[in-house]
Order: sequence, then structure tokens, then C-alpha cells
Amino acid sequence: MKSSPQHFDDSQPTWPSPQPSRRLFLQFLGLGLAQASTSTFAQDKPLIQGFESKPTPTDASKGWRPVSDRKLRVGIVGYGVCQFGAAFGFQDHPSVEVVAVSDLVPDRCAALAKACRCQKTYPSLEELVKDKSIEAVFVATDAPSHAQHCMEVLNHGKHVASAVPAVFGSLEQAEALFQTVKRTGLKYMMFETSCFHENLHAMREIYRADGFGPLVYSEGEYYHYMEQPIDSWKGWRVGLPPQFYPTHSNAYCLGVNNASFTEVSCLGMPSRLEHLQPAHNLYKNPFGTEIALFRTSEGGMARMAVSWDTPGFSGEMGRVRGRRGTFYEKYEGLETKHIDVKRPPLPPKVEGGGHGGSHGYLMDEFVTAVLSDRVPLVNIALALNLTVSGIVAHHSAIRGGELLKIPQYKMWS
Repeated sequence: MKSSPQHFDDSQPTWPSPQPSRRLFLQFLGLGLAQASTSTFAQDKPLIQGFESKPTPTDASKGWRPVSDRKLRVGIVGYGVCQFGAAFGFQDHPSVEVVAVSDLVPDRCAALAKACRCQKTYPSLEELVKDKSIEAVFVATDAPSHAQHCMEVLNHGKHVASAVPAVFGSLEQAEALFQTVKRTGLKYMMFETSCFHENLHAMREIYRADGFGPLVYSEGEYYHYMEQPIDSWKGWRVGLPPQFYPTHSNAYCLGVNNASFTEVSCLGMPSRLEHLQPAHNLYKNPFGTEIALFRTSEGGMARMAVSWDTPGFSGEMGRVRGRRGTFYEKYEGLETKHIDVKRPPLPPKVEGGGHGGSHGYLMDEFVTAVLSDRVPLVNIALALNLTVSGIVAHHSAIRGGELLKIPQYKMWS
């Protein structure tokens, strides 16, 4: 069951809902299509923070066994600035066949096909999902389109995985996505990278073994300095409200205990950066940093920070304190030597990849969940609990920290 979505009227527009057609993007785009096409494949472009690949241990595939004797037939959509379509390693998984790929920009589509060693391409997601040979689709398109595109995939009878966030600024779309997953009965997974960081995975296994007890206090932080916004489709990153992109930090509670945030008070700090001035972004967002204090469904508290305008030490990080133990740099508490906190084995030739070496683990979790017909780790309920809490937090910040209730999502079985 899920509570009714809360409605806000703060005179602070978020991204329009329903989402505008991607084919109308030139109405919104401050960057021309030619620049979008060429900048993506510039060889000298700086590496985006978080995309640094962490070395994969030499024994990472030890003990890996396929869960099926067949291959999952996958379609991949999106090869923009982040080039996420190929970043998670579907093309290297021994139990996957990449059937087709798509991107609206022809050069990007061709590059994605080459990276995925795939021959078949489609000019759009809307065309790709009609391919009856495809069983599952990975959506790596622009964040404002994630929910719309995932529903399109599901409505064509295919399982779906998505880059973060699950929805973008819209509680109504969150409800629509939730109901679509429930109605179709298909697998949905959000690729939240923090959930397979080595430390967060260890926290989750210790929590499951009751090494923490209920979490009393959690902290999560996502610091990504953007003096200039990263190039993006329709300019969606320009002036992005920090708590519209909350899952990397929120996972350092909800990715541990699989709970939810029930209410929030959030404060924002006005930014000195031009693109984070209300007059210079689509969202009328004034904040470069938003810090939220949440109440959890376990009764504990969590402080979650997202910041675009604070240079220095950065990344996705967090820590938790429970009634029976804590995890800051390491676990301190009850005896846990019997708990296996090592991440599961990766398939041969699949790399851990970027974002704390999490990419390959997320991809394998989705593939394994589909082939073995089980609920994936970051399922629709957890994905929305991670995401929607940030949307409400931003509205709280706009209202000067007003305490607001957060919609609750639970799996139906």
C-alpha cells in the first residue's frame, strides 16, 4: 500500500509534468544539437566526477555461477554525455545478448552500437520497444525522461532498469510509475550506485544479520562540485535542485535498512554560482546545497546532504549508527566475523567500473533478478523511497524548512 501523494504549490516550478516530448527539446535547449553531438565524443573532455573506474579485484569472479542456461535479450537506450548506455557492462555479461541500441542523435547511436558490439539500432526508444525479440531494456536517457521511458518499456511488456533518479521532481509521475510496475508485474530496478559501494554493501549485510539493530542515526552525503553545469539533454542539469538528485546520499540509510523516510525538514543555502540563480535556470532554483533531516520508518533520524557548489573533498559517502553497532570507517559493535560482507562475485570479464566499482554489480543484480524471477535489490518501492523523499525535501527547503510528510511505497508481495 502507498499513501496518497502530497501536492505542492510553492510558486517554484519544477520540470513540467507530463514530460515534454524529447522531439521538442530545441524549445528548451540552450546548447545546439551540433554542440551536443560533438562534445559527447571529444577525446580531451575532462572525466566526470564519480566515473573513475575502481580497479576490479583479480578474484572478483571467483564462485560466480550462471542462474540460467539461456541469455537475457537486452536493449539499451541512451549514450549522452555520461555514456551510461555502455558503462554498466551488459555487453560483457555471459548471460546477456545486447539485441539493439538507440539514441536520438545518430552519431551517438552508432557509437553506442560499437561500444556494445551490437548491429541493430533504432532511432528512438519508442521504436526500440516495439522489437519483440527484446526482453528487457536499460534506460540511460536524460533524467527528466526516466519515468516516462520506463513506463513506455513496461507497457510494451519488457522488464526495465533505469539510471538514477527514478522520477524527476514529480510526485504524480512517481505514483504513475509505481502503478505501472504493479499492473504489469514486470521487473523494475533503479541503478543506484551507492548501493553497491563496498562499504554500503557491508553495512547492508551487517544490518541483515542484526549487527546494528534499528538504525538510530544515519548520514549520507553527495558532494559534486559543478562550477559550470555538465552538458546535458535539454539543459536539464542547469540549476538542478540538489535534492532532485538525492539517491546517492539517501542510500546510506535506505539502502542499508530497506526502510523509508516518513517526514522531512530541509534547509537550502543560496549559491554564488550563476546557473544556480533563480533567474538563470528552468527550475527557479536558488540553492546550490540542500541538507535534509529525515525521520525514518524505523523511528530513527537521517541527515542527508547534496551539494553542487562546495569544492574540495567530494563523492558519495555515508555512515550509520544503530542500537547495537556503528559503521563509520569500519564496523564497531557485536561480533560479526561470521557475516560475509564481501560483494557477490562478478561474472567473468565484467568490471566493477565507476562510482565506487559499483557498475558491474548493479548490472549483474538486474540480469540475475530477471533470469531467476526474483525481486531486484533496488526495486520500485526502494527506488521511489530513495527518490521521492528528495523531491519533498526540496519543497521543504523552498518553504524555509517546513516539516513535510513523504509518500510511502512498499512492495505488494
